Amino acid sequence: MTAGPPVLVTGLPRSGTSWTGKMLTAGREAVYVNEPLNPQRPPGRSPGVLRATVTHRFQYICDDNTAGWLPAFRDTVALRYRFGAELRANRSPDDLARLLKYGTSFTLGRLTGRRALLDDPFAVLSAAWFVRRLGCTVIALERDPVSFVASWQRLGWTVSFHELLDQPLLVRDHPELLELRPLADSTDRIAKAAALWRATHRILARTPGILIVGYEWLAADPVAGFRHLYGHAGLTWSRVVERRVRRACTGGGSEGRGGFAWSGLSRTAYRRMDSRQALTRATRGLTPEDVTRIRALTTTP
Repeated sequence: MTAGPPVLVTGLPRSGTSWTGKMLTAGREAVYVNEPLNPQRPPGRSPGVLRATVTHRFQYICDDNTAGWLPAFRDTVALRYRFGAELRANRSPDDLARLLKYGTSFTLGRLTGRRALLDDPFAVLSAAWFVRRLGCTVIALERDPVSFVASWQRLGWTVSFHELLDQPLLVRDHPELLELRPLADSTDRIAKAAALWRATHRILARTPGILIVGYEWLAADPVAGFRHLYGHAGLTWSRVVERRVRRACTGGGSEGRGGFAWSGLSRTAYRRMDSRQALTRATRGLTPEDVTRIRALTTTP
């Protein structure tokens, strides 16, 4: 038996999900599961972790297609690692090291009654399903739109809106995404990131049963913020946890100088950082005109 419901930490990529997920495992009561819905290998396409085939970024899961997803995610949140499925699919030395890492953490976590904590930004549009069908406690991170777009700009990121628009169930349930269609073939990365933020913001605002947390609020006072999230998730806050959070969130490094990493077996973006100092650099790389434009593009009625 687990000690409580599984936890899903989600939100658009670069909204602090990895940081939040790692801090919520500081009390050793939850097993960190990194981005099972990421279509990139690694961290995704690991049938030992999630025995289902991910075909799209922001793969949409709802009651109409639940048959292919519910058994797989029930295994994941129950920390049942599928060794045979993983070995059949992935056999490189790195794959075997990843199998050992996750297989061990899942097995020990299940035997000691720990909970699964999923860090998955690609689940953000399916958050309602995770609440309704898996009983997850869902925490959705939302970053200020200017800071969000600036981060994507610095990393040279963009998004293919075709991956969203080509999912009929997703567009049916979230018609806000139809607003993305005119930008589907655009090369304007600022406009596309801003449009994605706006549509996701509106979807999250009407999703029942989730807690929306501002990244800036959490970064400004991480100890108080994570104490609140621990209480919301039913995790134990202690002096040991507070010490670990304080050390991880007030150390050296910041985005662009160590605050972002995409390496290691889990391919997690989390690294130690001074979260308050990171806020002062949030709009780095944008012009005042860019900032004004992003504000206009993301203003919601």
